[in-house]
Amino acid sequence: MFKKKAFAVIASSLMVASLALVGCSSSSSSGDSNSEGDKVIKFMHLWPEGSSNAQFSIVKDIIEEYEQEHDVKIETEILNPDQYREKLKVLASSNELPDIGMTWSDGFIKPYVEGDMLAPLDDVVDENAELKDAFIPGVKESYAVDGKTYGLPLELNISYVFYNKEIFEKYNLEVPKTYEEYKNVVKTLADNDVIPATVGAKDGWPASFWFMYLADRIGGSTILTDVIDGTAKFDDPSILKAAEEIQNLVDMGGFVKGASALSNDDAKGYFMNEQAAMFLTATWELPNYTTSPDVTQEFKDKVGYFKFPTYEGGKGTSIDSYVGGPGVGLFVAEDSEVKEEAKDFVGYLVKRWGEKSVTDAGVIPATKVDTDSLELDPMYIEILDDLGSASNVTTYFDTQSSPAVSELHHDLVTALFGKQITPEEFVNQHAEEIASEQ
Repeated sequence: MFKKKAFAVIASSLMVASLALVGCSSSSSSGDSNSEGDKVIKFMHLWPEGSSNAQFSIVKDIIEEYEQEHDVKIETEILNPDQYREKLKVLASSNELPDIGMTWSDGFIKPYVEGDMLAPLDDVVDENAELKDAFIPGVKESYAVDGKTYGLPLELNISYVFYNKEIFEKYNLEVPKTYEEYKNVVKTLADNDVIPATVGAKDGWPASFWFMYLADRIGGSTILTDVIDGTAKFDDPSILKAAEEIQNLVDMGGFVKGASALSNDDAKGYFMNEQAAMFLTATWELPNYTTSPDVTQEFKDKVGYFKFPTYEGGKGTSIDSYVGGPGVGLFVAEDSEVKEEAKDFVGYLVKRWGEKSVTDAGVIPATKVDTDSLELDPMYIEILDDLGSASNVTTYFDTQSSPAVSELHHDLVTALFGKQITPEEFVNQHAEEIASEQ
């Protein structure tokens, strides 16, 4: 029954996306050879050169290295994350997944596994001595279903509020440690016609960071995971309170105007251009604040970060509890005609990514990092230290959820920020959808 449901979830509600995107799929089939007789591997990823230059460059370099050492040609198709998600669903519904692609963990990967679309990758790790003990404990396990691993993680992300230190200094603001202090920061900035925080709520997931942190701080660090596990309900009073606080911030002018119509890239522009004082996002943005050659040092010197404040009277008392978890990982399509070659490249890419991502991109890999021998940006060192003392890391709710709940969550978060629904409607619609799957 679940397998049928998995296929239905992936295929349903995709007709519009299919019509828009199916024409983008590659016309040549996996397993073809090029004019030199090399095997061709189709690789689809979500790090475009424009918006993710550091990651794009690392992958490009690794591909070139691998091609020089093997009789293989790797053809890439690159989309931004939101386009990628939609196209992956379209390709899955027509059984045309690329040989190698990127996936998220937990609830996202499960329907693809249940639909027999992905190949187990335990042998890639077991047969590679450099990968066997390389992953940070618990990260690879997020890509496992029924004891088998179907994705190898590249990233580990946690989320912070990044802020413009110059703007804070101009208005004599201090980093807030409590939510009441945070609201005072918002009020001061709004009263001075400065955008307190930018957020792209159009696609739901960037705005969900605010909801997830408020749920953590009000309801406790396990509240959203408990909802997934069935030991708590989404209409729990603490979750309702978190939704109410979102709309209170909207009413205070706490976010950029028209947030529900902005993509994540649109919203990011307000922070990068110093039009907004704060940006709640994940550590995948670290290159823009530390190492990216496309960002001026003058701007990098202005960026600081702080942990999401604690909520007075809330159950989540630790400021060292984070929203985050594994970033993207790599999968190999079960029906790939070059499956063994694809697996070999995946192992190579994961290993080289762990070596290069630290120094070349300033992002946190899913593999262990020996920082003693590396010269790293101070912000990067501080965040690695934060990870070492984290009391909890709650995996993003939309990643833990089933695809149907995740899609609904994105839509409802957008509506919540746009005040198109009430907090009560927000929690009740979630609760109904989750109950329908149990």
